[in-house]
Amino acid sequence: METRKNFLIDMDGVLVAGRKAIPGARQFIERLQAAGVKFLVLTNNPLYAPGDLAHRLQNLGLDIPADRIFTPAMATARFLAWQKPQGTAFVIGESGLTSALHEVGYVITDINPDYVVLGETHAYNLEMITKAIRLVAAGAHFIATNPDPSGPGEGGIVPACGAMAALIEKASGFSPFFVGKPNPLMMRTALNYLNVHSEDTIMVGDRMDTDIIGGIQTGMETILVLTGVTRREDVRRYPYQPTRIVNSVADIEV
Repeated sequence: METRKNFLIDMDGVLVAGRKAIPGARQFIERLQAAGVKFLVLTNNPLYAPGDLAHRLQNLGLDIPADRIFTPAMATARFLAWQKPQGTAFVIGESGLTSALHEVGYVITDINPDYVVLGETHAYNLEMITKAIRLVAAGAHFIATNPDPSGPGEGGIVPACGAMAALIEKASGFSPFFVGKPNPLMMRTALNYLNVHSEDTIMVGDRMDTDIIGGIQTGMETILVLTGVTRREDVRRYPYQPTRIVNSVADIEV
C-alpha cells in the first residue's frame, strides 16, 4: 500500500487509450485527490499546453487541473532558461512548445538562434527541417523535446520527434540533446515542479524504455501497468525491473 507516497503518472496507455479513459482511471485520480496525495501527470507529448490537455482529460471524465500536468515542452523551456536565460531559438513544434518557451522569456527566431528546438507537430515541413539542418550545421545547439520515433495517428503510426531528430542529425552531423523521458532531467524537473523528493514518489507508466527506466534512474519506486505498450512477457528481457507490475491503475491503492 503506497500510503503518503506522491505519484508521477504517465498519460497515454496509463490513464487514457486513444479517445477513451482507461477503466478505473477516474476512480484512481479521485482516490489520490480524496487522500490529498500530490500527483503529476507526466506526458512525453509536447504538442499541447497543460490547459489543452486538462480540457481533453476532462472530456474523458478525468478531472485533472492544468497545474497537475507536466510536458516535455515545459521541461525543455526550463532547461533552456537555466542554460541560457533570455536566449533565442528556432522552433519546430506546436503551441505547447512555443508558449512554454515564450513563458520563460525566449525569443523565437530563425536569425542566428542560440538553439534549434525540435518538438512534435501535426505536419512536418521539409522547408522547416532544411532550415533546422542548416542552423545546426552553422552552430546552433540542437535540442529535442522527446526521443519517441513514432506515435499513433488516425490511420496508423506517424513519424514523431525522434525520427525527425535522426534526419536532422544525419544531415547536419550533430546529435540532439533529448529532454523528455527517459532522461532523468525530465523526471527531476517534474519532481521540482511538484516540490517532492524522488524517494517519496512513485512513477507509474506503461513503457519499460521510458517510464520505468526513467523512474529507476531518478531513484523512484516504479509501477508498470499493462494497459499500454509493454506486455508482461516483455518485462523479463530488460536488465532493470519495475518495483511492481499491475494490470491497470485500478489496482493501485492509495
